Amino acid sequence: MDATTAPHRIPPQMPLYGETNHIFELMQNMLEQLLIHQPRDPITFMIDHLQRNNDDVPRIIILGPPASGKTTIAMWLRKHLNSSHLTMENLMAKEHSPLAAAARKHYQATKSVPSTLFIRLMEERLSEEDCVQRGWILDGIPETREQVLAIQTRGIVPRHVIVLSAPDTVLIERNLGKRVDPQTGEIYHTTFDWPPVTEVQNRLVVPAGISEPETARNLLEYHRNIIRILPSYPKILKVISADQPCVDVFYQALTYVQTNHRSNAPFTPRVLLCGPVGSGKSLQAALLAQKYSLVNVCCGQLLKEAVAEKSRFGQEIQPFFEKEIAVPDSIVAKVLGQRLDEHDCVQQGWVLHGFPRDLDQAHLLDHLGQKPNRVFFLNVPLDSVIERLTLRRTDPVTGERYHLMYKPPPTMEIQARLLQHPKDAEERVKFKVDLFYRNSPELEKFYKQAIAVNGDQDPYTVFEHLESGIIHPLPSKAL
Repeated sequence: MDATTAPHRIPPQMPLYGETNHIFELMQNMLEQLLIHQPRDPITFMIDHLQRNNDDVPRIIILGPPASGKTTIAMWLRKHLNSSHLTMENLMAKEHSPLAAAARKHYQATKSVPSTLFIRLMEERLSEEDCVQRGWILDGIPETREQVLAIQTRGIVPRHVIVLSAPDTVLIERNLGKRVDPQTGEIYHTTFDWPPVTEVQNRLVVPAGISEPETARNLLEYHRNIIRILPSYPKILKVISADQPCVDVFYQALTYVQTNHRSNAPFTPRVLLCGPVGSGKSLQAALLAQKYSLVNVCCGQLLKEAVAEKSRFGQEIQPFFEKEIAVPDSIVAKVLGQRLDEHDCVQQGWVLHGFPRDLDQAHLLDHLGQKPNRVFFLNVPLDSVIERLTLRRTDPVTGERYHLMYKPPPTMEIQARLLQHPKDAEERVKFKVDLFYRNSPELEKFYKQAIAVNGDQDPYTVFEHLESGIIHPLPSKAL
């Protein structure tokens, strides 16, 4: 809703529902499918699309020159992601398919398959149940710019494109040692990956087309085509060096295909900063609020403001302040809920710190309907916290704050009159830090998507980590 045209009252449940259920992405995917397939009955088509519930299944393209290891990586990804692995060879080998039979016949005659026939064959395969429900991995497909345009016009759109890269000299050397197991299709190498089982060794065969002249010709053809393919996938492309151990290539590829691309959906940050006293929550909250126009919500400050304003909640809080005892969670939750429900928090988003400090408070916040969509734990060791807090001092004359290590007073006269706040005493600091770290495992378990950040760094380095976690999507769970 556009809050600039009228002072709309937007219930906080609306953006929360939209983000939780990915409503924007859902509508965007349906619109894309409608425009691509142009069904005669859009309503029935959309119902079928929703029932398939496959918007998040893997759709991966792996490209690379000969001997770059793309087939090995594709096979490993297939096993890990439980997806279908599609190559030119297994598409043409499909039984009981007139299109596959026509493709085989054409390939035997000309050593190539017309792009139109190949795209129809691939479209037929991708419409089968396993590809629809579990996703697919295209190995070495598309090979040309013409094929790229053809599959795009048919609505075959990948989520991730991986391109393996290595020097030609390395690839030629690799190709010469390649061997294939005819029973399993597994690829081995005489130098780098020789099978330990004698039975497997004895049945390995030398694949066709791996001589040095043939490899050089194939590499030249690949380089001519790849520079025209890459511009078609500008935002979903990752280049990975294949000149490293295969396991390292695989884990880089796996990490990439498990990441979410940034959505175009409207996003209202609701940031929760957790950390022990002295971890820098207040500073980081101020930096985030300043840069992203978030509402800086400090729970302790809210309670003080309620008392100063002599509000209804302030009158309930006043006796606890006078006795210097903790305000009950039920009262704190009411004050906090009222603030987070205000229009600026709903419209701009917020960054909250100082609450919750334990699992019970986290449940209270959740029951208020205020669910953060980014949670960060600022982890700082006890020694660093003690150094930060116990050396703080205040000048009772000017009110200026100093730190004996990082911001010492300019004169001995000022240093002589500095005072330490009782809350900065070492014993009290140790108690608060110990209390936080006793409660943090339950909090981290409650906020499963929380991001741990090393808070024992330069404040602006910490801010960069927080900022990255806000503007980029959270990593998806292991597929």
